[in-house]
Amino acid sequence: MDVSELTALAPFADTTPRGIAADLARLVNSGDLEAGVRLPTVRELAATLGVSPATISQAWQALARAGLIESRGRAGSFVRRDAAAGPAVRMRGMAAPDDPVRLDLSRGTPDPLLLPPLGPALSRVSARADVGSYQAEPVLPALAAVLRDSWPSEAESIVVVDGALDAISRTLEQVVKFGDRVIVEHPGFPPFLDLLDLLGAEAVPVAIDEQGMSPDALAAALRRRPSAILLQPRAQNPTGASMTPSRAAALAGAIRSAVDEHGLDLVVVEDDHSGLISTEGDVTLGTHLPDRVVHVRSFSKSHGPDLRIAAVGGPRDLVGRIMARRMLGPGWTSRMLQSILLDLLTDGAAIDAVAEARRAYYTRQRALGDALRERGVPVMHADGINLWMPVVSERSTLVQLAAAGIRVAGGTPFLAAANGSSVAGASRGPQGDFVRVTVGAVREDPASVADVLARAARHLAAGGY
Repeated sequence: MDVSELTALAPFADTTPRGIAADLARLVNSGDLEAGVRLPTVRELAATLGVSPATISQAWQALARAGLIESRGRAGSFVRRDAAAGPAVRMRGMAAPDDPVRLDLSRGTPDPLLLPPLGPALSRVSARADVGSYQAEPVLPALAAVLRDSWPSEAESIVVVDGALDAISRTLEQVVKFGDRVIVEHPGFPPFLDLLDLLGAEAVPVAIDEQGMSPDALAAALRRRPSAILLQPRAQNPTGASMTPSRAAALAGAIRSAVDEHGLDLVVVEDDHSGLISTEGDVTLGTHLPDRVVHVRSFSKSHGPDLRIAAVGGPRDLVGRIMARRMLGPGWTSRMLQSILLDLLTDGAAIDAVAEARRAYYTRQRALGDALRERGVPVMHADGINLWMPVVSERSTLVQLAAAGIRVAGGTPFLAAANGSSVAGASRGPQGDFVRVTVGAVREDPASVADVLARAARHLAAGGY
């Protein structure tokens, strides 16, 4: 498609990057720009609209992050053939096929045998799904009290929503605008990156070690003036890294210095998705930056993904805006589900079941991690149910493991930047390939599993070892 054809379809009344991207997005979504169509070059469109090439480039980048167009190098930019499927490219890349395998270590979900039984809690929940008013308090007072007593820092407001991703999505929508930069972990959780694409935000990746982001790397990334920082304080997905209190204090210090020096107005969003099964203690930057931290605690890993409940705590004004917007959608999280969670958090047998799960995951994590290190695979010590395994070739490893009846998750969707791209805190040179292994699903014989994983990790795509 040439420039004249494109400008005949789009008014381009707003020639800011946001306006140009919005006009083109409407054309793609309506089907006026069909999948596979080649777009004009940046310079051609810039000259026609009387703007700088940088303006068009920013619009193109936003459309690419949203999954609507793709660059094919010198061949140009094209409307994606799967654009109609939506922008969640990485999340779709995580989806595991339904064909059975001997051992599925790809899903990142808890072992169902280690979840507390719901029968006793269900038997104690009211038989009536009754609520006095649509405007009633969205959180059961008794549940709010239990959450507040267990919160890792003082929070002005604590509410519940429909899972961690719901909480993080609603928080980012309140604090991130089109074109903003957001600091993320590298590697990180793929749906977070998809969310940023959807918002038209730019992910600023920061490499992590066994204790999460390094303070120096974070300080370097803060010079890019982000509006938010998105991190996982414990059992980071996919690496299993957990922050220590001293690391949290150092990260908070780096943020405070950047705020004071550059006048940044930013929010830290913490996803404590594995809190109750983590072997590390509660940790949050909210201890040091209570007016800038939104802490999210999910109960999916500990009590079951289908409960769909997460708690959100943070500054009253921000949490209030989140809930006000939510009242115009789902309104509140089912009070029946809240009652079940309250029962599970206070019943002795359920508490014991979660504690036993935490011990089992620790044992499985240590057994498989030690076995892999003994076989020359340098996995780092991890918390929670996942570990991040370096491999010679991601594709070859997936094929070799599939042949052995084992499925793991490919590492590519977790990467906030491609190899060779700028990542604050990353060592020089190529970072290599990785896969994510859900250790929590290895119920028995970790040595044999490690044998298969280690062989596949060393396998070369062209064959041989």
